[in-house]
Amino acid sequence: MLTCPRSPDRSEICHKTFLQHPDDFTPRLNIPMTPILATDLDGTLIPVTPMPPTDNAESEYRANESSGAATSDSALAERAALATFRRLSDAGKIEIIFVTGRHPSSVIGVMRDEGLPSPQWIICDVGTTILRRVSDQPYHPIEAYVNHLDSIIGEFTTAYLRSKIIQHADLSPQEDEKQGRHKLSYYCEAAKLSEHVARIDSQIDQLGAPYRTIGSVDPFNGDGLIDLLPRGTDKSSALDWWANQRVAAKEQIVFAGDSGNDFAALTSGFRAILVGNADRELAARVVEHHQQHGTPDRIYIATGRATAGVLEGCIEYGIVSQSASEQS
Repeated sequence: MLTCPRSPDRSEICHKTFLQHPDDFTPRLNIPMTPILATDLDGTLIPVTPMPPTDNAESEYRANESSGAATSDSALAERAALATFRRLSDAGKIEIIFVTGRHPSSVIGVMRDEGLPSPQWIICDVGTTILRRVSDQPYHPIEAYVNHLDSIIGEFTTAYLRSKIIQHADLSPQEDEKQGRHKLSYYCEAAKLSEHVARIDSQIDQLGAPYRTIGSVDPFNGDGLIDLLPRGTDKSSALDWWANQRVAAKEQIVFAGDSGNDFAALTSGFRAILVGNADRELAARVVEHHQQHGTPDRIYIATGRATAGVLEGCIEYGIVSQSASEQS
């Protein structure tokens, strides 16, 4: 019987204090390093076609596969893959780290709702927050990373920046939980996204503020989203910082993603998986980049969608065995 591990609730994030545990980045010397899967969530590790987890989801998929029946039901394949990742993570066969644009409370919520593995590490807030959980303690922000981003922005706090951004009728701040010490976020009309990004970029330049502006469209409701982040900061740079602190070689890490905001991580030197539901134009850009840089062995374009594509890529790279993926 497949069972989901207990997922933490939203109260299990320590917001008020920045704890620096002495073993935050202690490398495991003289111990074979566990393969690391760094993965985006929406459209990647989270199944694209949600379905309630069932005890026999994986065994049903295996039965269909072994009998030669059509396996076009991607929802079933994705849930079977998710069960595999939970099992391997629980057994310590693979270390999973989330790398997502979601804010912390949203990550905790979707872990519970989708039955995701409970990782020790989470990179969230578009790379501006790194959280760690020790045993059953709440997730806490890593102080060294907070200090790192503080050193980039200097006196230009997000509160100061917000007071200087000229407001427009269709530009509104996002909810408080989506703001951060190093992240200032707005909603806008998607049709005017480029216009607002250009205008804010101009204001940032005039202020001399060490920030970058990222515009995107919410795939769920079509809202325009604008994030102001410390210059040079994104999901890829945060993962790179984490890997350097962890003394983990890029060859040890496999990154999985599906969208344009994953491009940097997909092309920054990690072995990478682009899942089958990713935009084909993005796939062409990623492949072209690796071909131009002589690293075609560092990108795998999966045929499986979302979670199933992540598992497919992990098997291709050898960090998950075929036999492990077939266990019921």
